[in-house]
Amino acid sequence: MDYKPQPPASSEPSPSPSDRPPGITSPETPSNSQNHEIEDIMACVTALEAALLPCLPARELQAIDRSPHPSHQIDVERHARDFMEAAKKLQLYFMGLKREDHAPTRAESLKKQEIAVMEEELKTKEELIKKHTRLIEESQKLVKEHIEKHRVELEKV
Repeated sequence: MDYKPQPPASSEPSPSPSDRPPGITSPETPSNSQNHEIEDIMACVTALEAALLPCLPARELQAIDRSPHPSHQIDVERHARDFMEAAKKLQLYFMGLKREDHAPTRAESLKKQEIAVMEEELKTKEELIKKHTRLIEESQKLVKEHIEKHRVELEKV
């Protein structure tokens, strides 16, 4: 038996935009920086679909060819719909894993390092400014004392 099952007309390789969960965009429309990740996940789901589609019951797939009864077509459509729902669940699962395992990129880690260095420099400079402000205030106090001392001496003369 070299029967090659064909996917029913009602099944699509990927969910239509209205069937996609919120936040998942079509790989054809680049909308954000995660588009590449979503494209990879959708490619994985599409590969799973292609791999698992032949697993639909062969009897029912062959029944379409042999029988004109619409009930057989309905059964295959039901299996295809169940399969698509399972693929969507897998897709959501993979999306969740991707979010959990999302390791920072090199650029993100460099930005974090630069921010940490800048924050450290800012703290150092703030401490230096406080120290210089104190020194300036002390110097002003000393100058006022010297001026007062000289004024008093001048009044004596």
